[in-house]
Amino acid sequence: MSSSDIFIGETIGTAVLILLGGGVCAAVTLKRSKAQNAGWLAITFGWGFAVLTGAYLAGGVSGAHLNPAVTIGLAIEGGTEWSDVPLYLGSQLLGAMIGAVLVWLTYYGQFRAHLTDPEIVGAQTGEEGMVDKAAAPKAGPVLGIFSTGPEIRHAVQNLVTEIIATVVLVLAILTQGLNNEGNGLGTLGALVTALVVVGIGLSLGGPTGYAINPVRDLGPRIVHALLPLPNKGGSDWGYAWIPVAGPLIGGAIAGGLYNVAFA
Repeated sequence: MSSSDIFIGETIGTAVLILLGGGVCAAVTLKRSKAQNAGWLAITFGWGFAVLTGAYLAGGVSGAHLNPAVTIGLAIEGGTEWSDVPLYLGSQLLGAMIGAVLVWLTYYGQFRAHLTDPEIVGAQTGEEGMVDKAAAPKAGPVLGIFSTGPEIRHAVQNLVTEIIATVVLVLAILTQGLNNEGNGLGTLGALVTALVVVGIGLSLGGPTGYAINPVRDLGPRIVHALLPLPNKGGSDWGYAWIPVAGPLIGGAIAGGLYNVAFA
């Protein structure tokens, strides 16, 4: 694959992944959205379909990593050149940021309605209606549309949860080539990966919201910090290292496990 193939495929594929994945979070969260309160099943299947669409679009161009944890796992396994890793990671981060901006544009009216609603604003503002930075929570009222957060804040548990979930994802991707012909699953692999993501969300997503992808969390979190959203609250940078470090560690472990157990 050429450098331009990697850049184009990973940027577009990751942008679509975040647009559809962040989009389902916005649909479920925001007031004046027809899907408000649709629940966890909608989110998990929405993210699965997001992975399916992004991977299908980018598969024939860049290999559709769409995730630094996958790229690291493939580099350790030997399927990706280490010299290509920085380009993969940079393209994925750019795509994730583009996707997050597109979510904001798509739900622009709903964001404004939600963040100017007296019920929402009341928990975020002081007496004069301006954001009370001292009282604002670590995670603002719409941060969950952009990034993940734990239900119980415990750094070690949260990190371990992300590592375990990512090992499952990356190992499932690496083992797709273990069939009789040894040539992988082709486009069917995107469907298998999407179903694995749904399974991870249903089974392992409860504690942390299952980032399992550093740029899925970091790119939109950066966008959340930069966007002119009224009363948006904090971006919770104190937690932000966990959904980056956990998946990277998990991807590396999965690559090592594959070489030991399956290669």
